[in-house]
Amino acid sequence: MTEASFDCILDGTKVRRFYVKNLLDDLAASVAVAEGEAPLPYPRGTLLQLVPFEAMVKREVGFSEETNDWEFFALLPTDEGTEIATRGNDAVNFLGDTCFECHSAAANNDFVCETDNGCVSLPTPAEVIITLQEADPRCE
Repeated sequence: MTEASFDCILDGTKVRRFYVKNLLDDLAASVAVAEGEAPLPYPRGTLLQLVPFEAMVKREVGFSEETNDWEFFALLPTDEGTEIATRGNDAVNFLGDTCFECHSAAANNDFVCETDNGCVSLPTPAEVIITLQEADPRCE
């Protein structure tokens, strides 16, 4: 995973409120899991983003038993590209908590948070999330 792995969030496939990509060219499999048409877990290479400055990527089997092989990222997107601010279980989300801390509540959902699977609801209205997504400086 490098900074070049992260580009415009809007280039992904939107599923409900988040965007899905697959860094190993298996987008159909990742989207099928996100849409509930295929069983968990997400396939290797899946990249999920709710906002441009955070991401989670499904790594190879054995990468992290604690996170079911997800790696979390805090990103600094600019119109020139992306800088990885922090990565791993210590990456801090926009609420000031570690990504792992929030996502661990969704362990039964392959650590993917949504509004109905154990994660604390975000204190951010959907309209604000959409505005943040559309304001990604990496998008032209």
